[in-house]
Amino acid sequence: MTDRPLTLMAVHAHPDDEATGTGGVLARYAAEGIRTVLVTCTDGGCGDGPGGVKPGDPGHDPAAVAAMRAQELRASCDVLGIGALETLDYADSGMLGWESNDAPGSFWRTPVAEGAARLAELMRHHRPDVVVTYDENGFYGHPDHIQAHRITMAAVELSGLTPKVYWTTMPHSMMRRFGELMREAQAGGPEPDPAEVAAMAEIGLPDAEVTTWVDTTAFSRQKFDALAAHASQGENIFFLKMGDEVFAELMGTETFVRVQDATGATLPEDDLFAGLR
Repeated sequence: MTDRPLTLMAVHAHPDDEATGTGGVLARYAAEGIRTVLVTCTDGGCGDGPGGVKPGDPGHDPAAVAAMRAQELRASCDVLGIGALETLDYADSGMLGWESNDAPGSFWRTPVAEGAARLAELMRHHRPDVVVTYDENGFYGHPDHIQAHRITMAAVELSGLTPKVYWTTMPHSMMRRFGELMREAQAGGPEPDPAEVAAMAEIGLPDAEVTTWVDTTAFSRQKFDALAAHASQGENIFFLKMGDEVFAELMGTETFVRVQDATGATLPEDDLFAGLR
């Protein structure tokens, strides 16, 4: 044991990702006195602009969008009590297949070794006991999420540290409930695309393969407020359209797969820091 506080590092792709997948654990562990560090890899410039203007549409200015989203990110960090924000500021690559995937300076085009070296330096500085990022498919196939996974796993190895490492996931039972809520929200409207419904059903893992279930119900309000801080992207954040009770039900437990551990903590776990305190 050392006098150094336990530290959680979450590595995310864009501003607002920190609140969606890990807002609950970031708020909970900060409240418990654990130091929390957020690394955001891209500037979010492929997000919506003022008035909901979309990338590629007249009036969409990626630099202005990035500046606006940087302010929103800082506000979200304040809500969640995040101890340190680190930004790599790569250009947002956009969704899979967009021309921006291959734009100079995009995160997707950045060599993994380059991004990993920068992240490993941050890891050596902050010395996280727990690192959280996405799985190999970036949870749902977004290029920047996939790249965040790649540089994180390479950085852990480069750093020489041995943190517990987790990938965010969703149990299939939760995805089914999410699908029900989406259908209810669209009641009376056009039927959802069967291909989209099928694709959503494949996201995440069978419940039995989820290793870590963290109760963050007490921090649902903070998580909601952190998401709401990203107001410019509100059209794309379905969770903000839920009532408080439904939000707490669906978002009050955050789930992970443990992929690296030197503590021998028994699975399944209900604490990312099991075996460390």
